[in-house]
Amino acid sequence: MYHDPVLLKESIEGLNISSEGIYVDATYGGGGHSKAILSQLQGGRLFAFDQDSDAQENVSDDKRMVFINQNFKYLKNFLLLHQVESVDGILADLGVSSHQFDKAERGFSTRFSSPLDMRMSKLQTHTAADIVNTYDEARLNKLLKLYGELPNSYQLARTIVNRREIAPFQTTDELVGSVEKYFPVNKKNKSLAMLFQALRIEVNDELGALKELLAQSVDVLKKGGRLVVISYHSLEDRLVKNFMKTGNFEGVLKQDFYGNKMVPLRAINSKPIIPGEEEIEKNNRARSAKLRIAEKL
Repeated sequence: MYHDPVLLKESIEGLNISSEGIYVDATYGGGGHSKAILSQLQGGRLFAFDQDSDAQENVSDDKRMVFINQNFKYLKNFLLLHQVESVDGILADLGVSSHQFDKAERGFSTRFSSPLDMRMSKLQTHTAADIVNTYDEARLNKLLKLYGELPNSYQLARTIVNRREIAPFQTTDELVGSVEKYFPVNKKNKSLAMLFQALRIEVNDELGALKELLAQSVDVLKKGGRLVVISYHSLEDRLVKNFMKTGNFEGVLKQDFYGNKMVPLRAINSKPIIPGEEEIEKNNRARSAKLRIAEKL
């Protein structure tokens, strides 16, 4: 089941939709954001991307929309394939959908005993099992520290390496069982979620794909076009914030010879828009969401 789209009203308003414009929903999912965009289009068009083939089941028969079953990092290529060089707005709702978390066999959730998979696209060959069974201790430590922000990443990496010598990891509960003793009881669920997040980011190269999307958005957006991004953890949000503010991922403001700021975008909201209590109550996935909006200069 795909839950209600997060920050729907705010993100659609952020796009500043023109009824004749061309828009991109970079993360189609259950189609909630796309449906809202289409409701405001007359002669306009929508290109919806999603690398998860499950999303295709939600595609409505609407001549104004083209569904592209691909990772959004190929945004520019596929738009060119459809003879589109520029668009009026791009919306990306990052992270994992409720549907993906709730399908036990996908391996995204700590709630089930399931294969250590975590692939967003079933066409990928690299799984979470490959990572925990083949990465050396130093590489595991680095990704758990960087992507999971886990303070005891070294201890966890060593435990995983020692445990897999007995038998390779195959399921989520085997992994949970080997490391849960290292987490305080009151923080166990959150810590396990951070561990799974780290593996998921690595499996899907999520931050690399996000960087590709942001960089390509500058090339693809028309002057005055909007970029609207909803992120769910600090690693994503930092990239989005830095890029919207400075045009690079380090957040370093660059100037030309005359001291003019070399920035391709203008942030519409200085602080991220976050969901209200009512939305969080209805949709738990919204609790960590941050919405940022920028306009092409």
